[in-house]
Amino acid sequence: MERGCRRCDFSQSVEDEDRLFLLEEWDTRENLVNHLKSNHFSVLRGAMNLLREPYERMFYTVSRLPGMEET
Repeated sequence: MERGCRRCDFSQSVEDEDRLFLLEEWDTRENLVNHLKSNHFSVLRGAMNLLREPYERMFYTVSRLPGMEET
């Protein structure tokens, strides 16, 4: 785990065993950007370039309001 990484899950689709998912949760945008510039992520991107089909990357921004508890 890198600094600021709250969660990192890797899973496989139950409908298509060739479809894989990587879900990461970061505490700040700055730590996410640092991760995207890291050697670890460069290696992952290189591996994704070897896939049979192009990969899809999505980013979601979620904010917590003051006073809301994290579950």
